[in-house]
Amino acid sequence: MSGTTSIGANGAVMVPTKRPRDTAIRQQRMKSWQPILDPYWVILAFAAIGVIFIPVGVFTDRMSSNIVELIEKYDSYDDPNLKCGITKANENKSCTIDFLVPRDMTPPVLVYYKIDNFYQNHNRYRDSRDDGQLLGAISQSTFASEDCNPLNKLGNITLNPCGLIANTLFNDVIKLKESVIFGKFESPLVLREDGIAWQSDIDFKFLQPDGFKSERCEACNDDACSCEGSDWSCEEPFEDDEGDCHLFFYPYDETTQYLHETYPMVTNPIEGVTNEHFIVWMRVAALPGFRKLYGWIDQPIMAGTVLSFEVIANWDVKSFRGSKSLIVSETSIFGGKNFFLGKLFFYVGVICISLAILFGLKHKLRPRKLADKAYLRYKSD
Repeated sequence: MSGTTSIGANGAVMVPTKRPRDTAIRQQRMKSWQPILDPYWVILAFAAIGVIFIPVGVFTDRMSSNIVELIEKYDSYDDPNLKCGITKANENKSCTIDFLVPRDMTPPVLVYYKIDNFYQNHNRYRDSRDDGQLLGAISQSTFASEDCNPLNKLGNITLNPCGLIANTLFNDVIKLKESVIFGKFESPLVLREDGIAWQSDIDFKFLQPDGFKSERCEACNDDACSCEGSDWSCEEPFEDDEGDCHLFFYPYDETTQYLHETYPMVTNPIEGVTNEHFIVWMRVAALPGFRKLYGWIDQPIMAGTVLSFEVIANWDVKSFRGSKSLIVSETSIFGGKNFFLGKLFFYVGVICISLAILFGLKHKLRPRKLADKAYLRYKSD
């Protein structure tokens, strides 16, 4: 607002304080430019988009076609004859899934599990967690307790971590067996299970409970490697895959069920919630059909190799009428195999070229002069 000038007691002119300063931007005197959709520019724009999009679509589709992706469904609610079909949770059923590699596969070769018809993005499911607890907090607020219900306690036993997401963890175990390898390798193929989670999640979102501690022993049969006493909560030392033994302590272990006790087939007492399979699962999927990374092979695989996986099925899919699949796939700059992306670019390009031709013919056969007043129509009085 500009305000009104006034005369002060000493006769001086009082300048209004709310008047905008006399600048181009404050007084709205900036020069402006309004583009007009000239027919020639519209036609050229559609043609340029089409010329760019069609080759990109062909290139992307060809790249996706060259990616080797092997997939096999191993459990489903409507097919009891599948290799690893189970009728109840934690059945511990073992089966073998073999893949014949049709073409050479370049590393990294990614191994996924795929789940269909499971709504991780449901509001109630997604919010059923205590992020403070996942960061090590022992105490729990009233709001966090309500979010985690009904899986916050089992009787007098507190679940740590609590909530629906953490306590429906995918607990099938997938191992790469000694495969029939075509060609010569310096070492056998190894399925690595590290580096599968986002580094930011590992660094900032998951910590063992406050008060947790562990200590490595020389040997499990050593008298000094004992869980006796109040310093440790373990019943016996934990021996890892490399043969090292560890003593550990969890606070309030008598009244709390920790993740390694709920899912001993997935994580161990030393890793706990910092296990990468658990961290991958806790990042919820947006769609009901999704795949999550289980591991990867950092070695080239030659055509003719038979990849043999041992799957121990524990995760039930019949309760939600779903299915589980195992996927082995290469990757590219656009991710895994994706026929939709290339076709999308191609069809958008075709549509743009078609529009450019259509508008060009229209402008050639029945041109219309830009801003011609003859085309104006006025309402009659």
